[in-house]
Amino acid sequence: MWDGASFREERYAAIDLARHRAYSTWATDPRSMDLYDHLIVTGAWWDYVDDVAIRLVGPTLRARRASVTPILLAWARDGDKWRRRAAVICQIGARDDTDTALLTACIRDNAGDPDFFLRKAIGWALREHAKTNPDWVRTFVATHRDRLSPLSIREATRHL
Repeated sequence: MWDGASFREERYAAIDLARHRAYSTWATDPRSMDLYDHLIVTGAWWDYVDDVAIRLVGPTLRARRASVTPILLAWARDGDKWRRRAAVICQIGARDDTDTALLTACIRDNAGDPDFFLRKAIGWALREHAKTNPDWVRTFVATHRDRLSPLSIREATRHL
């Protein structure tokens, strides 16, 4: 369905199908990360990547943290900017279950990248985590201010 799609909406449907409750056990199996990687790399645009990262990769991370964390650390250092964006934003919505060590590593690995989509992702991930732990985000931004872009800082601190 994904690879043969002629229209964007077919790919949206494929993502929705992967998230369907009938596949919930399979969807959080670490072996599904290969599929998610394929969707991210071949989709290669924010609308696909964000949905896959937040609604498929994120829940898989929370269900199988030990297996998925090394994959995300590798993605954070990969040459593909969409894998890196997925690694940064996949914990959006995790609230108290956010792995701040992983978030820190993913952001540090990408803070110096001039790409708009990565800078925006960093700010977005921090802003969302600030809803749960504003003090952690304030400290993170203060500590890493010299490495973060003005866009990332502005996004991160928007509601602080």
